[in-house]
Amino acid sequence: MSYTVKSTIEKEKVEMRAVYAGTLVELAREDSRICVLDADLVGSSGVKPFFKEFPDRAIDCGIQENNMIGTAAGLSAAGMIPFAHSFAPFATRRCVDQIFISCCYPKLNVRIVGSDPGVTAAYNGGTHMPFEDMGTLMAIPQITLVEPCDSVQLEWLIRELQNAYGVFYIRMLRKLADGIYEKGSTFELGKIATLRDGADVCIVASGIMVGEALRAADSLRAQGVSAAVLNAFTWKPMDDETLAAFAKKCGCFVTAENHNVIGGLGSAVASSLSKNAPAPVEMVGIYDTFGEVGTEAYLRQRFDLTADAIERAAKKVMARK
Repeated sequence: MSYTVKSTIEKEKVEMRAVYAGTLVELAREDSRICVLDADLVGSSGVKPFFKEFPDRAIDCGIQENNMIGTAAGLSAAGMIPFAHSFAPFATRRCVDQIFISCCYPKLNVRIVGSDPGVTAAYNGGTHMPFEDMGTLMAIPQITLVEPCDSVQLEWLIRELQNAYGVFYIRMLRKLADGIYEKGSTFELGKIATLRDGADVCIVASGIMVGEALRAADSLRAQGVSAAVLNAFTWKPMDDETLAAFAKKCGCFVTAENHNVIGGLGSAVASSLSKNAPAPVEMVGIYDTFGEVGTEAYLRQRFDLTADAIERAAKKVMARK
């Protein structure tokens, strides 16, 4: 890994979906195996340029996600590298059997992209608001679950998956992300990226909560608390080694996720620590409830997905050491 964290957190200028599509177009020009499938969301996912340039390698499957995943599996069996997208609840919970039986069980080579994770589904409301997508897939053997936090990490991931093998689920924000990394940063699947070192408490975050974790760490530092911040962009497999090292250093953890804490990042971190380096954990995330309609700003407050919530959790867990 070779990455540089930006000194200031600001919204990026380019949407994540544009980076997703643009990177695929670039790779497809040199690799005839890359193909794209979508579930009647070609505009939403930003892949219209891919469909225009590579019509023979682009399939709009319609609102038939189960069939889309089966088709992706067939393309993989024929030697292609399929990227199949739908909104996250429909790319996952609607397709669990196809992901299990058609993709993972025969050990095929498929990339499943679920967009608008958690509260970023906003006005689409509870039916489209995936607080359970990663948890739904967590128990399937030999699947890799990834949530890039910004466009730099997403671009690296798409390029990395050109030559990787296996079934991957990418939890992707479609629109503008907080810019966390400088362009050109590289990472390693299955390894946590350390954004900030610390000694008093360790904050483990993913996706839209990485920016909130850094803001919380800034506030804590002003109060004399040294908070480490980790970007666990790979949820499965979890990086047991790095977590164990920070357990020795900090002695307690806060997890922060735009997902149900049941079966999510908090559960994965707690499971790893319980086996390797027991330490108290407080979880910031969704507590076993459904989503609702609203702006993303409102929903972040409604579900306590904020820097303030992380700061409160840090103070609580430090008292448990």
